[in-house]
Amino acid sequence: MARLDDLTRPPGRPPRLLYGGDYNPEQWPEETWAEDARLMREAGVTSVTLGVFSWSRIEPTPGAREFGWLDRVMDLMHAHGIGVVLATPTSSPPPWLGRIHPESLPRDEDGRTEWWGSRQHFSHSSEAYRRHAAAITEDLAARYAHHPALTMWHINNEYCTHDWGDEAARTFRRWLTERYGTLDALNTAWGTDFWGQRYGAWEEVLPPRRAHYLKNPAHLLDFRRYTSDLLLECYRAERDIVRRHTPHLPVTTNFMPLWSGQDGWAWAAEEDVVSVDVYPDPRDPCAGQYNAMIGDLTRSEAGGRPWAVMEQAAGAVNWRTVNHPKPEGLNRLWALQSVAHGADAVCYFQWRQSRQGAETFHSGMLGHAGERGRVFRETVRIGEDLATLGPRVAGSRVTTRIALLHDWNSWWADPGDGALSRRVDHAELVRAWHRALWDAHLPASFAHPHHDLSGHRLVLVPHLHLLDDPAIENLRAYVRGGGTLVCGFLTGIADRDGRVRPGGMDTRLRELLGIDLLQEWWPLDEGERADCGTFHGTLWSEELTPAPGAETVAAYRGGDLDGRPAILRSGRAWYVSTLPEPAALSGLLASVAREAGVRPVLDGLPEGVEAVRRGELLFLLHHGNAPVTVPLPGRHRDLLTGTMTEGAVKLDRFGVAVLEEHPPAPGEERP
Repeated sequence: MARLDDLTRPPGRPPRLLYGGDYNPEQWPEETWAEDARLMREAGVTSVTLGVFSWSRIEPTPGAREFGWLDRVMDLMHAHGIGVVLATPTSSPPPWLGRIHPESLPRDEDGRTEWWGSRQHFSHSSEAYRRHAAAITEDLAARYAHHPALTMWHINNEYCTHDWGDEAARTFRRWLTERYGTLDALNTAWGTDFWGQRYGAWEEVLPPRRAHYLKNPAHLLDFRRYTSDLLLECYRAERDIVRRHTPHLPVTTNFMPLWSGQDGWAWAAEEDVVSVDVYPDPRDPCAGQYNAMIGDLTRSEAGGRPWAVMEQAAGAVNWRTVNHPKPEGLNRLWALQSVAHGADAVCYFQWRQSRQGAETFHSGMLGHAGERGRVFRETVRIGEDLATLGPRVAGSRVTTRIALLHDWNSWWADPGDGALSRRVDHAELVRAWHRALWDAHLPASFAHPHHDLSGHRLVLVPHLHLLDDPAIENLRAYVRGGGTLVCGFLTGIADRDGRVRPGGMDTRLRELLGIDLLQEWWPLDEGERADCGTFHGTLWSEELTPAPGAETVAAYRGGDLDGRPAILRSGRAWYVSTLPEPAALSGLLASVAREAGVRPVLDGLPEGVEAVRRGELLFLLHHGNAPVTVPLPGRHRDLLTGTMTEGAVKLDRFGVAVLEEHPPAPGEERP
């Protein structure tokens, strides 16, 4: 099976990092294309993604094929030594498809049609959509299978369509039949005797459309599972077509970062290259940690192999309330940070900033200011950096000994409007725990609760309120095998159907974590803090009775929970019944990590400096504004500058150093 390594480590050629972005030449007069190719060469671009939104250009009327313009662009890229990631254009059907086949358009929860005129206006369940998508994919693959510019396939774009219409109802019932077999099994799994909603015929089962009051959480859980699976069916259908024509080329589709709509673990298993679109907010003081987290998650979905940044912004985006540009140097910092976290491809949306359409204010590698603009000059510098690093970095891996567990099924099982606290946000809790590690300079990966965890010394469970039986047994086996486990609040309270476990938490987990009885959940209001002695808890608290022999590491002080455990420990298993404030959570996890034999990459790092080891290289990334000096034992050479350093490295604002150890040659004296 083809991998990203096949592109970044081609036989007989030096390893390289891919660099480029989405290129939409159909938006521009043809005389612009040659200028684009010249500037791409100047910027060190090695890869462009073509055709993402080109369906109406290729097929302006049903059955027509106009490939001439794309032929010329493919030839132009090849003539300039630029590889093409060719996209199937199926994320944005032409208006004629919706006009002729209105059943191909998705409907929302209220039954309203989502019309053409934007993008992603397709029903994943529509037979007409699937038929036309397969036809254009077939012809595209047949025409360009042997084109020398073609290096990889990009299927669709940011799969995110939901559908509550009649087409979806048909396939939802099919999916449920395959999952449960009988209506009795479905009624049991969904608990439909509550509110007397037991189903007597499959025709009565619909997507969870607008309801008078709260919807059934189990119904919602399965609809989210179904939506991910139906979109994955669409991906597989197109992937299998292009693989048949080009079995030697890798295939990808781009994830959105930590997005709830796709089961990233299931999707990544179907891809040759795992890729992601990531857009940190330049005004977010923790944006560097967010970028690191998305890199860690994507690398983990890829099984530790190199992965691809398919989209990021060279400057401002256009969809926040206020869209700030990236200060000088920040684009370079985040691009190289992704490389540090395992990326072998650094790409952008898009190459040339659009002058028309909905994204005219979304930046491009070549912005409205043109080749004299700051953004383009930074584009050139990043290309130079990646060309320098490629031979030493491409194909190497990041090794970690800490894993955070994440599962989309648990995210989907969130009871939503019926929850005790709507302030509990799964993604934000995952980010809070990852940030605690990042602040402590402890590198981490992600894992599914079914994965083999034995290679990790420390496993963290920030928020998995749904844990099935195999996952629970896996955690118990991990601790029995000598691993250290730290679980956050609400861990394992529900089974695979979202049904609350007897006792409010699975008995096996309570035994593992030293909990005799979970008396009550006590959510905290916004601004409310729980006094835990040496720190304050936020968001949540719990009334726990510890089991005999369990150690109360921290207890609540005052109020109804006075004296109750805030943090419990039973051997190598810990339970944290609140969300400690950031510094306290970071300190706790750093302490547990030390005991488990995991230490930071470097000690004594200044605030805002991140250290990551990838292969034999040490990346130092400065996320702060003021220059800093980083103490560094031994002698090193910075690959980006060629300079030697011993004892310390100086980093300017948003500075990056990529260091290799450089012991003195025999007879050489140290300076």
